[in-house]
Amino acid sequence: MQFMYYPKCSICQKAKKWLDAHKIEYTERHIVEENPTYEELKAWYTQSGLPLKRFFNTSGNVYKDMHLKDKLPTMSEEEQLQLLATNGMLVKRPIIVTDDCILTGFKETEWEEKL
Repeated sequence: MQFMYYPKCSICQKAKKWLDAHKIEYTERHIVEENPTYEELKAWYTQSGLPLKRFFNTSGNVYKDMHLKDKLPTMSEEEQLQLLATNGMLVKRPIIVTDDCILTGFKETEWEEKL
């Protein structure tokens, strides 16, 4: 299982503690230093069945500075995936990637159910 996170993010820290408390093994990946590639994002988006917007960090400064709330609705899925692959701060975190599921953000009830 892969755990993508930003170490300074309080939600990511909480998620990491949750994984450790539940003795769930994972491989860490710093989402900014090793941003997900276009190919990874496309595969996760397809596998997850989630709306593409769930992969965006909509509360982040980069998202707000780029005025993506207004721009995303006019962008194609291809353009949105390409954009996500340019900056790890645009990507919703943490992300869990397993063979069975993709989880974006930390929702404890969802993690308990899926992991």
